[in-house]
Amino acid sequence: MPEVSIITPCYNSSKFLQQTIDSVLNQTFTDWEWLITDDKSTDNSVEIIRKVNDERIKLTVAEKNGGAGHARNLSLEKASGRFITFLDADDFWEPNFLEEMVSFMKKENAELAYSNYSRCDENLIPKIDDFKADKNVSFNNLLKTCRLSLLSSMYDSQRVGKEFFPERSKREDHVMWLNLLKKIPVGKPLPKTMAKYRMHASSISRKKTNIMLDQYLVYKDYMKFSTLKSMYYTANWAFNGFKKYSKLFN
Repeated sequence: MPEVSIITPCYNSSKFLQQTIDSVLNQTFTDWEWLITDDKSTDNSVEIIRKVNDERIKLTVAEKNGGAGHARNLSLEKASGRFITFLDADDFWEPNFLEEMVSFMKKENAELAYSNYSRCDENLIPKIDDFKADKNVSFNNLLKTCRLSLLSSMYDSQRVGKEFFPERSKREDHVMWLNLLKKIPVGKPLPKTMAKYRMHASSISRKKTNIMLDQYLVYKDYMKFSTLKSMYYTANWAFNGFKKYSKLFN
């Protein structure tokens, strides 16, 4: 049984996929399995993955295109590692990411941890300041802003169980983290920058005004909050999201 399970959804990711693969293969920590689910790509993503000769990489090709949450869930079902972490098919880890995170989780007796990450353009050149892991994350403060990024977070599935993604939400990662933090007091910060997030010009996560309704449904449908309470947290999320990326608009 590997100590770490890496979960990756892949859909038409051939442009950046090799860099992502190299960033995993170059990890100084080697006791991992990498579960990649291809979500019916129409490019050559599957061919790129199949060319990699490493038995730790386990590829699943979905029967139908079901979205990133569905693809992650297919991989999660098969994951056998104690520590669960995520990496999208266009993101990048520094070589020490897994080693530092596993060491921190054990040293701090953490059930969930997250680190800094660089916010880069498509060429992995930093575009704005690094996102800082600078405070404990709880259910209550995660309601107002999602400080946890999939590519820089890790949780202990032996202690908290596997947490799956809702497949009908376009904010599936936020719902998943909130559900996880219902089970544990806090996620702990590791203030080191060990990951790079590509901010694509067309990224849905940048178009805050387009996903206000989706975020509202996080609270209304998934957290079962009242309409007024859901509107309150949606407003907080929008305000904090603008602050988080305000330098992009200057």
